[in-house]
Amino acid sequence: MATVATLVGLGVIAQASPAAASADAANCDPDNVYVLIIQATGRLDPVLVDYLDSQIKNAADDGGCAVWAVLQLNSSGAAGNEDGLNELLGTLRSSSVPVAVWVGPSGNQATGEAVDLLAVADKTGMAPPNAHIEVTPALLAARGLDAADLGNVDVGDRVSAERAKKLDLVDDDSATIVDFVGRLDGVESKVTDGDKRQVTTEVHFSKLPISGQLMHTVSSPAVAYLLFVIGLALLVFELFTAGVGIAGMVGAGSLMLGCYGLASLPTRPLGVALLLLAMFGYAIDVQTGVPRVWSGIATGAFALGSLLLFDGVSVSWITLLVAIAGMTLAMLSGMPTMVRSRFSTPTIGREWMVGEIGTARTAISPDGIVIVRDAPWRARTNRATPIGKDEAVRVVAIEGLVLEVEPESGGAKDYRERAKQRS
Repeated sequence: MATVATLVGLGVIAQASPAAASADAANCDPDNVYVLIIQATGRLDPVLVDYLDSQIKNAADDGGCAVWAVLQLNSSGAAGNEDGLNELLGTLRSSSVPVAVWVGPSGNQATGEAVDLLAVADKTGMAPPNAHIEVTPALLAARGLDAADLGNVDVGDRVSAERAKKLDLVDDDSATIVDFVGRLDGVESKVTDGDKRQVTTEVHFSKLPISGQLMHTVSSPAVAYLLFVIGLALLVFELFTAGVGIAGMVGAGSLMLGCYGLASLPTRPLGVALLLLAMFGYAIDVQTGVPRVWSGIATGAFALGSLLLFDGVSVSWITLLVAIAGMTLAMLSGMPTMVRSRFSTPTIGREWMVGEIGTARTAISPDGIVIVRDAPWRARTNRATPIGKDEAVRVVAIEGLVLEVEPESGGAKDYRERAKQRS
């Protein structure tokens, strides 16, 4: 944002740029001549690649008024979008408007397939001291260099702006995009303070619209993965509740966004199948309310599916750890409790439980846990009739989420009499 602010108030260029563009610019209204700066941040997924391609084409079709198109780049590569990236590279090569690529400000990077944009650009630059690019065979070929020309730098290494300039991997090491634009051929500028430049070219800025930014974010591997698994978990929860609520709607929205993200990434079907198997296994034990063998199968499938989900794209171990641990805790502890709580409210009704026979999971004296129809419940009994672990119990009443129980035989009162007194 600071870089954008420094370009406010730029004037109008008096002459055109390089050769191919200068003839066209001569036919353009001088008041309309401009340099187009396009922000290219994040992985080169279909959303970003299509946007960059359309912006370059629009600049070329703008009557010759765009004298340069500058990509302000910060990207770690493509995301399973080889065809779209090849089309973009073709557009850059054949564009009637010269294209420059600047990796900046300091701290930004260009690695993986993103370096291919520098390889086909008419002018390249980086921001010292901490902008980095990866040395790739395509970049070496474009610069007419050989691996032997790099000294102790190998293909695949990352180099800083200063080192890249010395190795002739880039043309310019401007610290700001203002200086970089001011040094482009045919762009008028003047030095105002030290090495700082004031550009007299009108500058147009372009970045993804809000909707595009949303889809671009969703196409991030970590975001797509989290949205997909959160959506599945919320839908599983909604299956065991009464009606469709907020959880179901949020889950459906998250799942759709997650599916879009996975579709734009190199996703393995096996990984998706394992995640779906995990949700199925968790759903079985959520139904019973007790973690059993299916919970173990589901946890293993979820962990393995998370690791195998993407092909050639990595998700940070922190994201994976949080997702796996969070899903395990939610499904083994939180989900059964929430489902049991929603189904235990008076509005839904559990009168059928009165008179049911269950088993004491723990000693009840006077409080403990009982199993009724394979589901665990908090229970309370009369202090005069404590119940031992694994003994049979009878439900005599329900107060909120707690079952009042007594021994199957030998209770303080017959459960039918107690029920009549409460009514």
